[in-house]
Amino acid sequence: MNVKIDDTWREELAAEWVKPYFVTLTDFVRQQYSDRAHPVYPPASKIFAAFDECPFDKVKVVILGQDPYHGPGQANGLCFSVGAGVPLPPSLINIFKEVQDDLGLDDCPVDGDLSRWARQGVLLLNSTLTVKAHQAGSHQGRGWETFTDEVIMRLNNDRDNLVFILWGSYAIKKGAFIDRNRHCVLTSPHPSPLSAYRGFFGSKPFSRANKYLIEHNETPIDWK
Repeated sequence: MNVKIDDTWREELAAEWVKPYFVTLTDFVRQQYSDRAHPVYPPASKIFAAFDECPFDKVKVVILGQDPYHGPGQANGLCFSVGAGVPLPPSLINIFKEVQDDLGLDDCPVDGDLSRWARQGVLLLNSTLTVKAHQAGSHQGRGWETFTDEVIMRLNNDRDNLVFILWGSYAIKKGAFIDRNRHCVLTSPHPSPLSAYRGFFGSKPFSRANKYLIEHNETPIDWK
């Protein structure tokens, strides 16, 4: 499957690879990708792209999503992100609208590939890292949530002064254990068109994240 993960994360999460839940999850994922009649996203080589683009010791900000996009050519292993040239999904359009308004930009970003954020220290983490084509949530409950809970726990325990951006009730619940005295946790409704006008717009997560980073002697993120 050509699956790979950054060495810093491989070491940090070493104990997970041999746990029974992860062995079972690995078998399930391999079986799913081997069924050519039913595509699975993202491409296998991109399952851990969020980790490859943002090593453990470089993380400054965590944005938590739920599932990868389940349409053809969309998911690239980074939550909310799509490949360059791929039409922007509705949630990403709203994220970019908030970037523009929050930071006072003349124009919205138009390139949906958020690897430019990841390379600056933004871990774009989905709770579930794989999904069957056209079946949202199809790989939930298989073990990915346990794995990504551990990822968040390691960041919570082993790093200091991170910004966690939690959009929507699912992400807020998943991040409930994060130590608010040690890290900055920003919450709001989800950027989906169903909820963006209930408080996502105007929540200013990007400027608030940068303010916290600057206060803790970190370089801010260029969100454009």
